[in-house]
Amino acid sequence: MKSRNAFDPSRRAFLRSMIGGSVLMPALVSQILAEEAAPVDPLAPKAPHFPAKAKRVIFLYMSGGVSHVDSWDPKPKLFADAPGTVSVNEFQGRKGDFKMFLKRPQWEFARHGQCGTEVSSLFPHMAKCVDDLCVIRSMRSDHTNHYEATLGIHTGSFTFARPSIGSWLSYGLGTENRNLPSFMVIAPQTPYAGSQVWASDFLPGAHQGTLVVPGPEPVANVRRRVAAGHLQEMELGLMAGMNQRHLAARGEDPLLAARIKSFETAFGMQAEVPDVFDLSKETDATLALYGLERGSTKGFAWQCLVARRLAERGVRFIELIDAGSSNNWDAHGNMLEHAPLAKNVDQPIAGLLQDLKSRGMLEDTLVVWTTEFGRTPFNAAADAKGREHHHWAFSSWMAGAGVKAGTVYGESDEFGISVAKDEVHVHDLHATILHLMGLDHERLTYRHTGRDYRLTDVSGRVVKGILA
Repeated sequence: MKSRNAFDPSRRAFLRSMIGGSVLMPALVSQILAEEAAPVDPLAPKAPHFPAKAKRVIFLYMSGGVSHVDSWDPKPKLFADAPGTVSVNEFQGRKGDFKMFLKRPQWEFARHGQCGTEVSSLFPHMAKCVDDLCVIRSMRSDHTNHYEATLGIHTGSFTFARPSIGSWLSYGLGTENRNLPSFMVIAPQTPYAGSQVWASDFLPGAHQGTLVVPGPEPVANVRRRVAAGHLQEMELGLMAGMNQRHLAARGEDPLLAARIKSFETAFGMQAEVPDVFDLSKETDATLALYGLERGSTKGFAWQCLVARRLAERGVRFIELIDAGSSNNWDAHGNMLEHAPLAKNVDQPIAGLLQDLKSRGMLEDTLVVWTTEFGRTPFNAAADAKGREHHHWAFSSWMAGAGVKAGTVYGESDEFGISVAKDEVHVHDLHATILHLMGLDHERLTYRHTGRDYRLTDVSGRVVKGILA
């Protein structure tokens, strides 16, 4: 008796696997196989524009607006002069002449690592990793509202729905593992801008992000419904042929093709996903590194450890969102609300960096930490406990493949109000991420409604000072 070959979850393999026991006429099978060869797989691996430093991105997104002057951007003069006054010409999107009261940061800063980068006591674990980071203190966005700023940091568009950066990378490079989506998002709640954060918009639907929700069933509807694997194999083989004939009869509709591809990916995920989320074989030392209790699926620690496991398995772009559109870093009422949020992410992120480094993966993994904007160094009232939205200047950092480690790039002014040197606009951040992945942001385009669109719109530059 011949042994069964390992199942190859491609459309052609589906069809060939069913020929032997099929009741279909041979001519019909041949026709289906011929039709199967026509479409181009949107997730097939593609060569970059030039040799890449990074193979994948882990994008750490802190929802709500982390205060830069309380975390990554030390301002001695703000400590000294608060609660003195300062004049600004805009406040929360309203133009005019405003007299504001400076607000002293809630956490003290100290130098860390061999590089001596200053970080506040808000992030004691990440502070120990500064020799691997390039801290950007000159970020700027275009909008002061959560929805628009969240849209901008993810899609490059602050006003209209556009494809997410993860979708652009999937479109530009394809996937390394056909059994898993090329773009995955791990989020406990829905963020500002909702699913547009991981949407493919006008790009082929196969490039849309797959949502993972921490819990007992991280990816919905991925469990096999058929009792036996070989029965599902035969069922999917027959379905693949029917789907292809249906697609060919409708002029190779790209939306339909994307849906068919999603079914095929879903089959592969049934085999691979359970292993990804099975942390039982992780050592106690690894769990302790992330600060994760064995058996727990809650908190950012679980998200970070799963991100490493997805990165190992070839997922191209992995985004971790720490909170949703409420109970996040939006500290209007009290800056001390930053403390529990920081505790949730600080050790897990440091653990992720150390874990990647110990496995040799930080050399070809780009890790990006960001938020949609910062928080005002000033307030309308001298006794205000919180801070407002602030898109004029904020902080992000990058680490890993191709990044100049142990450095600080750019400066904000003496109070952290505006960028004073080496501005990095959101478009510039996107251009630099694409560059490290081997893609020219001006060449990575998609024709839609008569125009060539790109992630960076009509702007953006690669920030050479960040590159190693």
